[in-house]
Amino acid sequence: MHDTLTGYLARAGAFVRALSGWRRFGFAFAAGLISALGFTPFDFFPALLLGFAALVLLLDNASAAPRPIRTAATLGWAFGFGQFLLGLHWIGYAFMVDAAEHGWQIPFVAVLFPGGLALFQTTVCAVAAKFWRPGLARIFLFALLYGIAEWLRGHILTGFPWNIPAYGWGASLAVLQSTALFGAYTLSLLTVLLGASLAEVFAPRPGWKLPAALTGLFVIFFIGGALRLWISPTKTVPGVELRLVQPNIPQAEKYPRRYTLRNWRRLIDLSKAPGHPTLIVWPEAAPPFFLDEQPLALLQIGDITAKGQGLLTGAIRREYVTDNIVRYFNSFFVFGKGGTLLATYDKSHLVPFGEYLPFEKTLTALGLQKLTGIDGGFQPGDGPRSFVLPGAGVLTPLICYEILFPGEVVGVPRPDWLVNVTDDSWFGPWAGPRQHLLVARVRAIEEGLPVARAANTGISAIVDPFGRITKHLKLDETGFLDGALPAAIAPTPFSRFGDWWFAAVVCAMVALTAVFSKRNMTTHCAGQ
Repeated sequence: MHDTLTGYLARAGAFVRALSGWRRFGFAFAAGLISALGFTPFDFFPALLLGFAALVLLLDNASAAPRPIRTAATLGWAFGFGQFLLGLHWIGYAFMVDAAEHGWQIPFVAVLFPGGLALFQTTVCAVAAKFWRPGLARIFLFALLYGIAEWLRGHILTGFPWNIPAYGWGASLAVLQSTALFGAYTLSLLTVLLGASLAEVFAPRPGWKLPAALTGLFVIFFIGGALRLWISPTKTVPGVELRLVQPNIPQAEKYPRRYTLRNWRRLIDLSKAPGHPTLIVWPEAAPPFFLDEQPLALLQIGDITAKGQGLLTGAIRREYVTDNIVRYFNSFFVFGKGGTLLATYDKSHLVPFGEYLPFEKTLTALGLQKLTGIDGGFQPGDGPRSFVLPGAGVLTPLICYEILFPGEVVGVPRPDWLVNVTDDSWFGPWAGPRQHLLVARVRAIEEGLPVARAANTGISAIVDPFGRITKHLKLDETGFLDGALPAAIAPTPFSRFGDWWFAAVVCAMVALTAVFSKRNMTTHCAGQ
């Protein structure tokens, strides 16, 4: 039976290596498309691993092509385009909120957005092809370049680290515990390495040692993570009872005047429902108007907080520079007892194409527009920041997109918890909100900090510092949830050293690539 399995795997590998022309390109696209099934909400992580293995086999194919670098670059783009096309398909929903204004942009976004992100895989494969040699060195080289590219994707042009390979372990909270040690970028690199190593089992003479060793490493991650979860019960902060309000207002109904009173009344009614919360949290841009310009609304907040409660909310605000110049901010307001405004935070990490338009002159000339109807877009604040909240310790607010960035979510001083206000009604009814929630859970694990997440249409949740959801409201559910605030744990290794862990693993991978390259050259020379 073992020989039969080995034969099947070898024939499958030979089939991929023999592809040419449009079949090779189509297979790369299909491999990328299938690899996206590893991400939430599908959570079928073997698909992601096999996708990386398929790409390595295709690069073996490209190395024998007349123009290997060009061929490899094309394959990398096709793979990346397929992965982002499926994994980020929910982006199109944002352009359907105001279909009359933005719907025409969907075909362009469907091509330009995943196609642009796929340039990272294009570069990875092109550079890899330059140094591609048979043997294990190519596995380490591919994983090294891919891991670096994913780190760059999280930083270049403000960054977009959505669906990085680490999130392929969304089905295993135990494996994700490893991010407390070395973060999501390092887990991403090791995940690519595991997937790429599987290409060895499709060789004419299958190599099992490296895949077995790396599988053993991830088994250790799983066991260690499971043990960590088992011995670490969720502890809570005495005297703090959160109420997360989820008004469930469709994006198309947030700002039209005919819905303004209804939307505001819903926030107030849910906040005043029976219970004993000490801190009420509303989602991103929850008030359907400029809150700080509405005295009556501020009086109603004073009424809600009259007995000593606090209220945290996202809100749009504007600032008049001159009579003709107005600046807009996506902000977070902290209200104390009696509606006293204690602090204001302005979102620092803005969403490209949503809250501002990169390369604005060029793209505007092409007819493209940002999704928000704010003239000139939003202005960035100076974050992340921390605020002392009487009775609830120190918090760092993160508005929507800001929770995406590993190592960039904690203000000074180090907070006791993170509050993530968001409006995922932009993200569609399925994949986008679930992927966003997973990101928040991984940030909690990395930093060892609980996250209180209030989302307009869901999924609102209280997350402990191990990424466990203690309470939540379902997607598209109107209501509120009351729950205790989990207590933070001691700073994790990642929170102390951040990307130095990633740099250390990169250095180790460079050394391993060099060692196996030299060993391969020695073997080749001896064979001659």
